[in-house]
Amino acid sequence: MTIEVVELIGDVVARYHMEYEHAAASHQLTGAQAKVLNMLSLEPMPMRRIALKLRCEPSNVTGIVDRLETRGLVERRPDPADRRVKLAAPTEEGTLTAERLRESLDFAREPLAGLSAEERTALRDLLRRMLSE
Repeated sequence: MTIEVVELIGDVVARYHMEYEHAAASHQLTGAQAKVLNMLSLEPMPMRRIALKLRCEPSNVTGIVDRLETRGLVERRPDPADRRVKLAAPTEEGTLTAERLRESLDFAREPLAGLSAEERTALRDLLRRMLSE
């Protein structure tokens, strides 16, 4: 039973990554660029925090943000709490692109649509519990 659950989780993750890459490409973005843009559309943040969330080197994030900035999707601005720190934040076009990207992700919507609100809540709670241990 445990092996089947692990394999199913792996299948869900693989399908999510495949669809995310496809959705990102349809917006002329890499998967990493799309993930960063999505994160920033929820909350502007410093590069170090982006790197921690992506579990990668800050230098990789700098390159991703540079490319998003060149496209006019992201801008760097001083952190109001500490002007020595620069925040990466979406531009208006970046926010719109992140919204369109989320709308084009059918994978999460379609399978979850078959679950009741209670089942989605239970799934969310179980996933949170798995990640907190």
